[in-house]
Amino acid sequence: MSRMPFLCLSVVAGAILLLTAAAGAQDDSKPQKPESSASETADEQVLAGHSYHGEAFNEGPRQKAYLMGGTGDVHFPISTKNEQVQKFIDQGVGQLHGFWYFEAERSFRQAAALEPECAMAYWGAAMANKGNATRAKGFLAEALKRKEGVSKREAQYIDALDAYLKADSKKKKERDEAYTKALEDIVLEYPDDLEGKAFLALQLYLNKSSGIQITSYLAVDALIKQIFEKAPLHPAHHFRIHLWDYRKAEEALTSAARCGQGSPSIAHMWHMPGHIYSRVKRYHDAAWQQEASARVDHAHMIRDRVLPDQIHNFAHNNEWLIRNLIHIGRVHDALDLAKNMTELPRHPKYNTLKRGSTNYGRLRLFQVLSEYELWDDLVALADTPYLEPTDDETQQVKRLRWLGTAYFQTGDTEHGEVQLAELERRLKSVREQEQKAVDAAEKKATSEAEKKSGSEKKSNPEKGDADEKGDANEKGDANEKNDADQKDDAAKSDDKPDEKQQAEAKKKIDAAKANARKPFATRIGNLTRAIDAIKGHKALAAGDAKTAYDLLKKARDEVALSLARVRFLAGEQDQAVADMRREVSRHTGEVLPLAFLTEAIWRQGKQDEAKKTFADLRKISSDVDLDTPAFARLAPVAEGLELPEDWRVARKTPDDVGQRPDLDTLGPFRWHPSPAPSWTLKDAEGKEHSLADYRGKPLVLIFYLGYGCLHCVEQLHAFDPKYAEFEKAGYEVAAIGSDDQASLHRALDDYTGDEFRIQLLSNANLDVFKAYRAFDDFEQQTLHGTFVIDGQGQVRWQDISYEPFMDVDFVLEEAKRLLAQDKTPDDKAAE
Repeated sequence: MSRMPFLCLSVVAGAILLLTAAAGAQDDSKPQKPESSASETADEQVLAGHSYHGEAFNEGPRQKAYLMGGTGDVHFPISTKNEQVQKFIDQGVGQLHGFWYFEAERSFRQAAALEPECAMAYWGAAMANKGNATRAKGFLAEALKRKEGVSKREAQYIDALDAYLKADSKKKKERDEAYTKALEDIVLEYPDDLEGKAFLALQLYLNKSSGIQITSYLAVDALIKQIFEKAPLHPAHHFRIHLWDYRKAEEALTSAARCGQGSPSIAHMWHMPGHIYSRVKRYHDAAWQQEASARVDHAHMIRDRVLPDQIHNFAHNNEWLIRNLIHIGRVHDALDLAKNMTELPRHPKYNTLKRGSTNYGRLRLFQVLSEYELWDDLVALADTPYLEPTDDETQQVKRLRWLGTAYFQTGDTEHGEVQLAELERRLKSVREQEQKAVDAAEKKATSEAEKKSGSEKKSNPEKGDADEKGDANEKGDANEKNDADQKDDAAKSDDKPDEKQQAEAKKKIDAAKANARKPFATRIGNLTRAIDAIKGHKALAAGDAKTAYDLLKKARDEVALSLARVRFLAGEQDQAVADMRREVSRHTGEVLPLAFLTEAIWRQGKQDEAKKTFADLRKISSDVDLDTPAFARLAPVAEGLELPEDWRVARKTPDDVGQRPDLDTLGPFRWHPSPAPSWTLKDAEGKEHSLADYRGKPLVLIFYLGYGCLHCVEQLHAFDPKYAEFEKAGYEVAAIGSDDQASLHRALDDYTGDEFRIQLLSNANLDVFKAYRAFDDFEQQTLHGTFVIDGQGQVRWQDISYEPFMDVDFVLEEAKRLLAQDKTPDDKAAE
């Protein structure tokens, strides 16, 4: 099925938003397409699931907005008599302030659905896409068409953005200066427009990216404080945090205390104070903020059926939270969260070993396991999906390096040697590949040099040969001696040019060999350091701390504190303690450096000094897990200083963090899947099937757009041959289509392969499509959807899009991975 010609982008935005009027009604009718003209041919139809108004809108929000509350004390009055429209405009502006652009666009589109002639709804949608000029211009074109009915103030906002979008993007400085002045003109004329002041303050900060320096941070700060005089919890606290983050973080502590509280539904607004608290080394407070952000994200994702890594900033927030949990000694929570990040659903677009939660989770998992010496845990996790082997070489080398370390640290020399041997095998293989590449480069460069030399000789024959022939003919044999002497002189004169050519050729050959080595340098370096590290821990396990220290120092990526401790064991105690003091100085507010230093000083017999260092540790010790090695080693110190076995000191929440809500009220600590909506549908023969039939049996459920959608047919024909593999993995496969029973019959009759095994079901009234959000509320059309549902009826993975998900092998492997997470140790033993 092909597509109709795309509409001009200048009218696309308005057209799509005009159609959103249907979203408010939410009837159960079939999708409503724009009427085709008589001139349209069969090749001019839009692909099923694609926007009727151009490819630019396939990726945007496609389900209607709702008034969620908690998006900030924002009021942006516009020319409307519809109270709901005003509320969605206010919500959209609040979401803009929280950098929640996807949801902001949804709110503005909903406003346009309620009032298609609302110019400011289109302006808002353009603002939500200010970083995407193509889409923004399309939306703003519709705002410009409706400018006649707006106030002077609204027209100024529209004109300011219009000029910004039309300006030469290569002249960023001039463009930003003009936009800044336009916003300032609005604020000067309407001094009570708090949102105008907020937009202006943000732009003054953003101008740095175009080379316009902030000449006075205090002046921008004063502008923001004018907003707070009228609205103390205004989301401009977000902008104030950005303003002072790298300048003088302490100045934004008051905003850190109010940012999340003022916009509690926007996770990013809870996250931002974590910047300030981390900057000033208040890691307990930073962790609280980031946990709040994670909980708000979790609540939103569970409520609105969104995969974790589809949420902006989610993975970054959680990996930063793990770092801060490490800093304050909440080791078990850090380990749990890192494991959870690797458990989350993966997706080629959002979450892979190279990006998203899987990448961050694995990174932080190795960090917490290595820094806190949780070697038994590392060994146990190596045989699970958390730290499973991977084809990604960088990740696998890292896995082998730490797994080998863990085996030697736990006394399992045999398995430690296995990891070491595998790394050495890999290094040998890479070096062989490198040598082949170098030999090939040398051969090619030598050949080119020889060709060049031969070409030059051919175009410039040796003078001596020519003279010899000419003189012999003219003067005869009597002059042969004289000619020979002349030839020798000529040859001698040619020696220097030959040497120069040879030197140049050698230089080019050496350069070619060096270039051939470059692609292998990082790989060889990673492998060499990993081998040195494991050999270092092997030596340590054998009691040779001196050799261990030398090897681990060469490895370079050894944990600094662990390296210092090995140096201490090697007999260089004073130097080791100096290393630890340096780490304490570099990592103010972190518990682990103080724990290592306290233990080392105590072992040196410096009890008074150890008592002081221990006291510094106890001030920030409220959350440390005493059963982890670094803190368990302090038990003799605590006993020697006559401190209680539980030597931690409870922390009092500072007075400057504002009114913090109970974290449980914001959302769950961990993301969990949402229940799949129940359904009962009929197959081609009229027999009823329901989701309840699959209770206890995991299910891959495909939503396809009907018998006439060729993309859907391709998807079903791709999945059906893999049915046996899904079945072997424990999964059933079913597909729900928008066709009636007759069309289901035609689809099965037309299938040209062997027996079609996927169960096809009819959902002609589209209620199940809507329940699973495989439906565009704005254009009233179905969308493609692929879901993995576990035996308890929970949606573990999904893809909803304008195109079907075609990577069958990915779905199969991800389904198997997700199912494996649910197995108990007894289940695995039984296998």
